[in-house]
Amino acid sequence: MPGQDPPELARDLRLAVGRVARRLRRMYVDTGEGLSFLELAVLHRLDASGPTSPGALAGDEGVTGAAVAATLTHLQARHLVTRAKAPEDGRRVVVTITFAGRRTLRHREAASLGRIEQVLRDRLSAAERDQLAAAIPLLEKVATEL
Repeated sequence: MPGQDPPELARDLRLAVGRVARRLRRMYVDTGEGLSFLELAVLHRLDASGPTSPGALAGDEGVTGAAVAATLTHLQARHLVTRAKAPEDGRRVVVTITFAGRRTLRHREAASLGRIEQVLRDRLSAAERDQLAAAIPLLEKVATEL
């Protein structure tokens, strides 16, 4: 909306981005593997950063050690992660994503991106896709400043 006042634009942006975020999150979690958002976040962190300690995972995700412990127990029972003693310090535990964990992430990524691509292709015109593409750098800029 041209010339929209910042307070009204801020409200509209918060509502629209919030709605998109909730739907993306729900779509990403609801692909049938029965994993929680925290479990997926832990898998992503391990996939991207490599093996780490449960304490580091808790700190990175902003949750308690107990929450990560329960998450790791569930992921390990499903053979998506392994826990082992650190070779340099047997008191420390190191968590590693497994091949099955990586496969689960790839499947979920493909399913969610496929759905987004379908909506972009089937529900938006080429001009609307161009507008959306042009807005992404602005959204990134707003996100970095918040």
